[in-house]
Amino acid sequence: MSHNTFGKNLRFTSFGESHGSTIGCVLDGFPPGMAITTDEIKAELIRRATGQSRHTSQRKEKDDVQIVSGVFEGVTTGHPIALIIENTDARSKDYSNIAKQIRPGHADYSYWKKYGVRDYRGGGRSSARETTMRVAAGALARKWLKQNHNITITAWLSQLGDIRLQAGDLSKIDQSPFFTGEIDRVPELDLYMDKLRKSGDSVGAKISAKACQVPAGLGEPVYGKLDAELALAMMSINATKGVEIGAGFDAVAQNGSEHRDEIINGEFASNYAGGILAGISTGQDITLSVAFKPTSSLRIPAQSIDTDGHAIEVVTKGRHDPCVGIRATPIVEAMMALVIMDHIMRHKAQIQSNHLNK
Repeated sequence: MSHNTFGKNLRFTSFGESHGSTIGCVLDGFPPGMAITTDEIKAELIRRATGQSRHTSQRKEKDDVQIVSGVFEGVTTGHPIALIIENTDARSKDYSNIAKQIRPGHADYSYWKKYGVRDYRGGGRSSARETTMRVAAGALARKWLKQNHNITITAWLSQLGDIRLQAGDLSKIDQSPFFTGEIDRVPELDLYMDKLRKSGDSVGAKISAKACQVPAGLGEPVYGKLDAELALAMMSINATKGVEIGAGFDAVAQNGSEHRDEIINGEFASNYAGGILAGISTGQDITLSVAFKPTSSLRIPAQSIDTDGHAIEVVTKGRHDPCVGIRATPIVEAMMALVIMDHIMRHKAQIQSNHLNK
């Protein structure tokens, strides 16, 4: 069975490849009655898009989304919502020289071993281009969460290589090409990325996120835990190598007396649990961080093999991100929205009530 569908009551399915004619998705189970426009979806897609600054791939797609079904006269109908986007700036010729090469650090080797065939044009299905449709679907989920539960989701760059960043003023993250609230540090980040790009190398990044006003009671023990499914959603994003909920790995160095989030006068004194206990939301902000690996498409030569098993030297040309994690911010937000909305719908189906405790 192929696994291109995510979610239980709200089911998201994506299709398409980096250099195929079209990419798309189907969002099934979305409630009726919500107004939505292509402009609202496009606004989120622009945030994820390449070519927005010199620090990302210069592939420039229009990302003009078409609503094929599930919306009538500007309102969701309750039927499957199908969205498609045409690929208009794919340059497959950039990859013709690597048709038989196995690029180290890419999906080339594992896809080849699994399927016996691979789409070498931009990574095919493993390309970050696939995440475009996650952001498109996430635009609908984020609007529904805000309208119905006043839930807001914000992600930001919290580390670029060895540069650690504070959240800063999160209302300003879209004013920066780095999605950072520390606007005064943008020149430092620009300089860092310029030096990195000139060297031909790449670097990883950490994206942190929080969901505010999430009601208590979301999550299904034992195999449908909210934190487990958030982790699954984040790990499904291309280039993810680690996910932390709340304090994450820092909890290893904490004492239990510090980590246990005491309740004083009916309020939590801290939130090291990240708003989730035993897989169920507590009503606090849900917090997480996602680690993205350095991009493997480099001008720096690397040793590998070709599909005939011969030793080769690989130099990757074309348009690539020196740090793919920078553009992951809206993708993290979208996946977080889809998971939380799905769990709200599951909760209502099981408890048979709209009652959710704050």
